[in-house]
Amino acid sequence: MLHHAALETRESDADACAGFFALLGFERVEPPPTLRGRAVWLARGTQQIHLLLTDDPVVPPSGHVAVVVDDYEATVARLGDVDHRAEHWGSPRCFARDPAGHTVEVMASAPP
Repeated sequence: MLHHAALETRESDADACAGFFALLGFERVEPPPTLRGRAVWLARGTQQIHLLLTDDPVVPPSGHVAVVVDDYEATVARLGDVDHRAEHWGSPRCFARDPAGHTVEVMASAPP
């Protein structure tokens, strides 16, 4: 199991990104003392998203974070603006962008 993914973001986008990931079931948690003020940590069970605060973030052009959600249709409805809806391995999925521009794949189930 993947423990965490780290995404660079501007400090001014951090709250909006935390709100986006909250729609996927992630909650804000306290980072270790050495990272306070430099990162925002989000957790859903044992999975984490680390928003690394930087003045000049790099958003990968095609790389993305993939998240399996419990209630796919309700989650997609909450997200609103999604694109490239598809089905792979018998499971629906779509892509959304967080407020910092990172691509997030939302999946009803993980690939076999």
